[in-house]
Amino acid sequence: MSGIGDSQPVRSNQTGIHENLEETVERHIANPWLRPIAEHTREQFLNADVFVRKLAAPVILDSCCGTGDSSRQLAERFPAHTVIGFDKSSSRLGRERDHADHSNMLLIRADMNDLYRLILEKDWNVERHYMFYPNPWPKASHLKRRVHGSPLFPSLCKLGGIFEMRSNWLIYLQEFQEALNIAQYSASITEIEPTIPVSPFERKYAASGHKLYQLTSSLNHASTKVII
Repeated sequence: MSGIGDSQPVRSNQTGIHENLEETVERHIANPWLRPIAEHTREQFLNADVFVRKLAAPVILDSCCGTGDSSRQLAERFPAHTVIGFDKSSSRLGRERDHADHSNMLLIRADMNDLYRLILEKDWNVERHYMFYPNPWPKASHLKRRVHGSPLFPSLCKLGGIFEMRSNWLIYLQEFQEALNIAQYSASITEIEPTIPVSPFERKYAASGHKLYQLTSSLNHASTKVII
């Protein structure tokens, strides 16, 4: 990541919600994803499952946690919960910190495309789920690479809990909100001005003068449209 305060705003050839969003989300809802689960993610999950069951507390997920700074904040904020932060990059997760991690937190290297399905298999009690500043994939041709345009979206919905996503690209959250609506969930979007940055990305974007947005949704009700 380059210096603080020099981040460019998201540039896209989209000016609004993608015209193929509804068709894409409906297709993924109607067709459960059957791709084999990667062995390295399964191995990491087994360790996480032992950790979760040992603490026997409600689970907080921190998806795409990067260096784990956001997971550390969540572990401190919710000491009576089990915080599982995960990222696909071992180098980001391996960055050293000058203090010991919280005893209620575990960071693992995993692919969320597989991890969500494994969590559903073991029926974790997910009370909260955070995703801070996911890769926006801003080109219109990249819709299917966005979380809400990918086959993992129905699994994310089924995890339940209070879901929160932050982004510096409003269209991304508007698309996610519409995808949730298609899956029969509701969500709200607000502009935020965090006093304490939750992650290095949030710090960088705020210092660069970007507008920051937050989507919040309760995924605790069962939806007859979402199929795993």
